[in-house]
Amino acid sequence: MHDTTIQDPAVNIPEVLAEVTALFERYERALVGNDLATLDALFWDSPLVLRYGAGENLYGIDAIRAFRAERPAGDLARDLTRTVITTFGRDFATANTEFRRRNSGRTGRQSQTWVRLPQGWRIVAAHVSLI
Repeated sequence: MHDTTIQDPAVNIPEVLAEVTALFERYERALVGNDLATLDALFWDSPLVLRYGAGENLYGIDAIRAFRAERPAGDLARDLTRTVITTFGRDFATANTEFRRRNSGRTGRQSQTWVRLPQGWRIVAAHVSLI
């Protein structure tokens, strides 16, 4: 049996967890609304950022931007389940969720690594896969 009791007071500091949760929700709205400017703003503007997708591996912000610009904007609505956001200290977090596409019924998983940088919280690594 897995113990889910948090023993470390630096894990899920309430105000930090609220910040990252709000950003995760902002990302989700931008994703299903195909708001490219917001999606770009939430990713680290760096050649070191990466996004592993269901059918592509994207290295660097330029590759991520090009993928989003070329991606069909239809059938983006989805429902999320089992979302788990965990913060560690004040500057690092992970966000994981399962999703189901409304029109296609496809099920997938999404993970994001968030870091607070001088310009604010940014996704530094992401992974999307279909089950």
